[in-house]
Amino acid sequence: VQLQASGGGLVQAGGSLRLSCTASVRTFDSTFKTYSVGWFRQAPGKKREFVAVKSYRTGDTWYVDSAKGRFTLSRDNSGNTAYLQLTSLKPEDTALYSCARSPYYSYSDLFDDFKYQDWGQGTQVTVSS
Repeated sequence: VQLQASGGGLVQAGGSLRLSCTASVRTFDSTFKTYSVGWFRQAPGKKREFVAVKSYRTGDTWYVDSAKGRFTLSRDNSGNTAYLQLTSLKPEDTALYSCARSPYYSYSDLFDDFKYQDWGQGTQVTVSS
């Protein structure tokens, strides 16, 4: 299963975007009901950074501090698409955003990118000042 992120674009500071993360194969196990879905981003010259994750088991969602109150991670009822709603965007949010899934579900396990699999190509978000 490969995940595809889409929905990025160029937006002015203060604007909004909705990113989607879709599984390449519709699986019986409804991907995001049996795997946690995480979003990460990488700005030029910087390391990949955790942004948000939803635990498949508890439904809890956690965000990087800079995203709290501005970003919202959700998934559709089918469990095959996840969304990251970005609002009040800032120039420092500019990055390549990628999604991936993880078999882990606990808070302490979901912030490290090496615990994720099935990364797809990301989607570029550019915020102008």
